[in-house]
Amino acid sequence: MNIDFARARENMVEQQVRPWDVLDVRVLETIGSLPREAFVAPALRGLAYADFELPIGHGETMMKPVTEGRLLQALLPDPEDSVLEIGTGSGYLTACLARLAREVVSLERHADLADAARARLAAQQFANVTVHAADVFSGTPDRRFNVICVTGAVAEFPARFIDWLEPGGRLFAVQGVAPVMEAILVRRDVNGTHTETLFETDLPYLAGAEPVPAFTL
Repeated sequence: MNIDFARARENMVEQQVRPWDVLDVRVLETIGSLPREAFVAPALRGLAYADFELPIGHGETMMKPVTEGRLLQALLPDPEDSVLEIGTGSGYLTACLARLAREVVSLERHADLADAARARLAAQQFANVTVHAADVFSGTPDRRFNVICVTGAVAEFPARFIDWLEPGGRLFAVQGVAPVMEAILVRRDVNGTHTETLFETDLPYLAGAEPVPAFTL
C-alpha cells in the first residue's frame, strides 16, 4: 500500500496538533515539513502520523505528535540557542529541536537507539546535532544550555538538571506518578527558578527517575 506521507503530515498538523493550541508558526512549519516516517521502524511507517505513542525498543516510545508540538511551543528555541536533550529516542524530536535552535546535544542511554538516531539525523543532513550514548545520571555535562528538554517522565524533578541551565533558560519535563502526570516548564533567572504547569499527560519514565517503590508489610 502506498501512503501519501505529505498528506498524512498535513492532516497531522491540521487535525491533531493545531487543535491542541499549537499555533506558533515556526513550530508548525517544523513539524509540517520534517518526514516523521523517516524516524520510525519500517514496519511502523504507516502509523508515523497517528495520534498515539509508537514503540522504539527497550520499553521506550515516541511521543504523540500533539505532545511534541506542545513541548516545542513551550520551549520555543531561538536560532541562537543551545539545547540539551535528555533522551534521544528515535531522533525525531531531536531533529525538530535542531531545526529551531543553533545546536542540539542529545543524550541516549541505549547505544543502539543512539546509533539509529545518529544515522537518521545524518540521512536528513542535520549537521548541528551531537548524539552521545550516555546515562544522564552517571555523569554531568561540562557546560550549560539555553534550553533543556527531558523526554522521559520523572517521579521527582532532579534539581541537578537546573545546574545545567543558563540564566534566562527554560526546561521542559514531565513529572508525577502515572496515570496522571504534569508537563512543566521551568525558567531560570537571577532570582531563582519559576515553574509553570502546562498540561496533563502520561509518559514512560526516564531510566533512573522512576518512583521509589513503597514499602509494604
